[in-house]
Amino acid sequence: MSIPREELYTYRVEWSEEDQEFVGTVAEFPSLSCLADSSLDALSGIQQVVLQAIDILEEEGKPVPEP
Repeated sequence: MSIPREELYTYRVEWSEEDQEFVGTVAEFPSLSCLADSSLDALSGIQQVVLQAIDILEEEGKPVPEP
């Protein structure tokens, strides 16, 4: 069984006092983030954002950061 590529990146989820939501970020894509009401939703959301970013980079022929 192979692990989906988007799950291999370095994720962080923490509470944002400013936004009053959890924020998910990923080290290899520092400009991406996802806000959600729960930590699990923030993690799932940022993984989906990363997957979309990978698709766009590949379509444009640009390098994709390595996990």
